[in-house]
Amino acid sequence: MTMIGDKLQQVQARIVTACTACGRDPQSVHLLAVSKTFPAESVREAASAGQLAFGENYVQEGVAKIEALEDLRARLQWHCIGPLQSNKTRTVAEHFDWVHSIDRLKIAERLSEQRPAHLQPLQVCLQVNVDGGINKSGVDAKDALTLAQAVAEMPRLRLRGLMAIPEPAPDFEQQRELFLRAAAVFEELRAAGLGVDTLSLGMSADLEAAIAAGSTMVRIGTAIFGGRPPAAAR
Repeated sequence: MTMIGDKLQQVQARIVTACTACGRDPQSVHLLAVSKTFPAESVREAASAGQLAFGENYVQEGVAKIEALEDLRARLQWHCIGPLQSNKTRTVAEHFDWVHSIDRLKIAERLSEQRPAHLQPLQVCLQVNVDGGINKSGVDAKDALTLAQAVAEMPRLRLRGLMAIPEPAPDFEQQRELFLRAAAVFEELRAAGLGVDTLSLGMSADLEAAIAAGSTMVRIGTAIFGGRPPAAAR
């Protein structure tokens, strides 16, 4: 097995262990391999080991990989997980399957208008700011339900849930506490009758705490692909 294949197995084992520790079914947690800054061939290697969902932070870099791996397009699922500016929405709407980082109405409206009719609806998550930091991306937790209700009504989009990226915390309990803030907003959406099913929380350093808090999708890069190479032109 390849090195990336070995790493994928190790991450899957961590997911199983974390789920067992909190009484959850491991099948309830999906693995999103974050391939930002790694070449298309690394994605191909991961796909050959059975990983089919990939996350990209940078739109142009992601599109280049999607096009380079066109022969796998029917099998792979591509998620845009980075901050999204208005001038990038058309490109994302035309190429990606998921967007995790909707944080304002304008972005959702543009994605809805620009999603080609021949494609399946774009699967979307709202990014919620659970830290309250004024410089962080994400809708404020108190405003998430209003935005979610608006997004849920938009054509060519399907609201799936929430994503959050809390500030790093030093230990399991503090990590879990931050993730539980996002989980509480997720439950607020469900209680309001929105058919959400995805809580995108957790990365390589804190996936166990995210799963304990209810994450249904962990976004793992370093633990699969290794340390990030030097930044390339986007």
